[in-house]
Amino acid sequence: MSEPTDTASAPLAVTPLHDLHVRLGARMVPFAGYDMPVQYRDGILTEHNHTRAAAGLFDVSHMGQAFLTGPDHETTARALEALVPADIVNLGHGKQRYTQLLNAEGGILDDLMVTRSSDPDEDGALMLIVNAACKHQDYAHIEAHLPANVKLMRAEHRALIALQGPKAAEVLARHAPEAAGMGFMAARSMKVAGIDCHLSRSGYTGEDGYEISVKANKVASLAETLLREPEVKPIGLGARDSLRLEAGLCLYGHDIDTTTTPIEAGLTWSIQKRRRTEGGFPGDARIKEELANGPSRVRVGLVPEGRAPAREGTEIRATDGSVIGAITSGGFGPTVGGPIAMGYVSRGSADVGTPVVLMVRGKELAAKVTAMPFAPHRYHKG
Repeated sequence: MSEPTDTASAPLAVTPLHDLHVRLGARMVPFAGYDMPVQYRDGILTEHNHTRAAAGLFDVSHMGQAFLTGPDHETTARALEALVPADIVNLGHGKQRYTQLLNAEGGILDDLMVTRSSDPDEDGALMLIVNAACKHQDYAHIEAHLPANVKLMRAEHRALIALQGPKAAEVLARHAPEAAGMGFMAARSMKVAGIDCHLSRSGYTGEDGYEISVKANKVASLAETLLREPEVKPIGLGARDSLRLEAGLCLYGHDIDTTTTPIEAGLTWSIQKRRRTEGGFPGDARIKEELANGPSRVRVGLVPEGRAPAREGTEIRATDGSVIGAITSGGFGPTVGGPIAMGYVSRGSADVGTPVVLMVRGKELAAKVTAMPFAPHRYHKG
């Protein structure tokens, strides 16, 4: 999950790690209303490959962190279930779940992570992580639909960093031994290098890793501690995007938005059986119809022939010349060693191996529909 670039002229916000980025030689760019590092001195390709081989540290403090609080878990969970299609009632202690805020037509307002605390004394509270460019609209939307006994608390005093890659667990275990025993999508609070943190074993790269929520006034110390480890390098937004594209993960505002449903987007797995049957969330009639009969279009992976990348907005045609869709994300996949893309095509053209034509700068480029992810997921399932 991520967010689109913000082109507004309002002054840019900064994360608590801004000074560290500048000191490390980052090239800073506007992103979702923040001044963010797109790359450091080694460049995007090196940062991408380092994350796949060792461990990369990402600043994701621009994301929105908040807590829903109610009298008990059932009450809070059902309040959120009125807005999202995931099963929150049956989310276990110390578990995290991916879902989407939906509009009345089943379109995606934003995607988010929901966590239930591992501490029974904190039952009735759910932690939410939403995208930076959407967070203020998300908060307003959620608050407008909450019952009186459930409240939303913005956690603007907290920062968020992600440690991603095959060496992430080994590195973090030196500073938080308990972290190594966590499974994928598990979450718990613990000290990391003596600092109180909340960890989830998750991320946005397709690799094993952790997202670490920490008080904003402690995040610089924690980041510097992790960066002193020989396996860890700072990673910017450029490599974050190429990593998530290879992993086949959606970018909000590009691959998913208010015009796409979770079923069209290939996110059916994020709607658990009880919710598919019972409904009770915005757009449930459309979602049920698409589950039963299939959507008219679907998100697919695409591999163009040759070396030229096909970018967002590229028209996708069938071999007979008819327009069947458009690319929503595209670029060079360093791990794959060539161009890759995602987009939406008519359901009849979505089978793996289907030949298509991409219109790149007015020229026809042959491509094929392919399975995703482009690079294998390496999550730690425990």
